[in-house]
Amino acid sequence: MRARPLWASVALYAFAALVVVVSVYPFVYAFATSLKTGNAIFDTSLWPREPTLRNYVQLFAPGGQPFGRHLLNSIMVATLTVAVSMLLAISAAYALGRIRFRGKGVLLMAILAVSMFPQVAVLSGLFELMQALGLYDRAVGLVLPYLIFTLPFTVWILTTFMRGLPIELEEAAIMDGCGPLRIIFQVFLPLLVPALVSTGLLAFIGAWNEFLFALTFVSATEQRTVPVSISLLTGATAWEVPWGSIMAASVIVTVPLVALVLLFQQRIVSGLTAGAVKG
Repeated sequence: MRARPLWASVALYAFAALVVVVSVYPFVYAFATSLKTGNAIFDTSLWPREPTLRNYVQLFAPGGQPFGRHLLNSIMVATLTVAVSMLLAISAAYALGRIRFRGKGVLLMAILAVSMFPQVAVLSGLFELMQALGLYDRAVGLVLPYLIFTLPFTVWILTTFMRGLPIELEEAAIMDGCGPLRIIFQVFLPLLVPALVSTGLLAFIGAWNEFLFALTFVSATEQRTVPVSISLLTGATAWEVPWGSIMAASVIVTVPLVALVLLFQQRIVSGLTAGAVKG
């Protein structure tokens, strides 16, 4: 292989550095702002002269919004959404990726089309459904509407991975007397771990950041999720925007996502690149 010219290497590293700065700067700015209070927020310097954790303390102080409870609600809802999505998606992906039946292509197109619907288009119908099922104004009830945009995505992605698994493994499992469930969870599941991690993390991020359904289907203060909680943060007066508290809440909400990505980064890369090269 020919060596890369010096100017090409410099340009590549410069572009990579630019991407890193553009990606990381908003989080650094939010963290720095969260350490400012009062008029210091309007200071043009990035890092505060007198950093303080007052904004973080106020978020969990009694008397205001129960931000800690909202954080636990978001963790519960996002985790349940991912668990149900993965359980249903891996079964559906096996049927769509390994079994031949008439209309499979149309069904896949329908699943993809469902994910393209805007949330507003299904809002009124879901509102009636949530009330009929007794899930309105309950945090756990948000799992049902969240499946609308996580399940089609996970089914589509896992179907692609399922098609790439060797047919010899399935045939050998059938010869050993394995049924469909044993093939899915004992033969294919260990091979799908990178795909499950990457799709599950993307589904978790989508459920974690969702705002419209959480705002519409939950009105009780104790049942709210973090995105709605941040939007309802208020200052000492009606004209004050608590930027410090908002930035502190944003940092707290972002840290778990960053930690998950760093923890599973190797499996995420393996899952996103699996099947890209054959042979």
